[in-house]
Amino acid sequence: MRLRKVELHLHHEGAAPPSFIKGLAKEKSVNLNGVFKSDGSYAFRDFVHFLSVYEAATSVLKTPEDYARLTKAVLEESAANDVIYSETFLSPDFCGGSDVGAWREYLHAIKDAADEAERDHGIILRGIVTCIRHFGPEKAKASALCAAETAGDWIVGFGIAGDEMEGKPKDFAYSFDMAREAGLRLTAHAGEWGGAQSVRDAVDDLKVERIGHGVHAINDLALVDKLVENEITLEVCPGSNVNLEVYPSLADHPIEKLRQRGVKVTVSTDDPPFFHTTMRDEYINLARTFRWDEDVFAELNDTAARAAFCDEDTRTRVLKRLERT
Repeated sequence: MRLRKVELHLHHEGAAPPSFIKGLAKEKSVNLNGVFKSDGSYAFRDFVHFLSVYEAATSVLKTPEDYARLTKAVLEESAANDVIYSETFLSPDFCGGSDVGAWREYLHAIKDAADEAERDHGIILRGIVTCIRHFGPEKAKASALCAAETAGDWIVGFGIAGDEMEGKPKDFAYSFDMAREAGLRLTAHAGEWGGAQSVRDAVDDLKVERIGHGVHAINDLALVDKLVENEITLEVCPGSNVNLEVYPSLADHPIEKLRQRGVKVTVSTDDPPFFHTTMRDEYINLARTFRWDEDVFAELNDTAARAAFCDEDTRTRVLKRLERT
């Protein structure tokens, strides 16, 4: 489906093509036994195992130059799927060990590669700094400091990812307050594994304006109404949810029910090579399952562009490119 697309929920390392990680591991003589299946794809059993495989694959990304090369590979793939604007989750824990000086070096390399991709492929990238939930609240503060020190036109948001079953959103309120005071917009992974209550807690305790996943909100209709009333946007990743067995099939996925009740939903790939998906695949599968037509997808992309954390000049450019002729 050749529609221009906006993607708001993409993990930078999680978008790394397996061939890229394999090649880097070979260059660096890093043993990644157990990370790949015999067919070359990433190997994991469940969500917790996925996190450990993700971190093992990420271990070969050791320098700013590695991240520059990764950025080019990721954006080439996104652009090939007609994505014109993307926001990517970046963790200072993986980029310099949450040291502000080292983080700046990684960020400079990533941004330079993104600028090159914008010139070559017309895709715009912006960064959202994420703390890692299962690394704990203290490490989150270091990530928030990195975010605050580099907030601006390119680092536009702050969020939290990782194991949703570790701790509570309120444990990370200090970090979110720091990011908010630096002018960053806020999102949080919730409602993928932690049920509807985790969405409510993220909204109430972290004061976010977007929720990553958020799909289990459908089990609490009062919460659904609250999302609508407060204009909270959901970064929904249907292929990821089905692959990880959050739902048994796309037909069982609540994205259409949420949309029908007036929730602002968007579509993203999460960690596309891990979950055997692309943005084009997501659109094709959603169209087939829910009979969505181009008008529905135009609505989704308009919602995503308006929920993006970029500056208004960038938003205007993106909205203009989304216009159908």
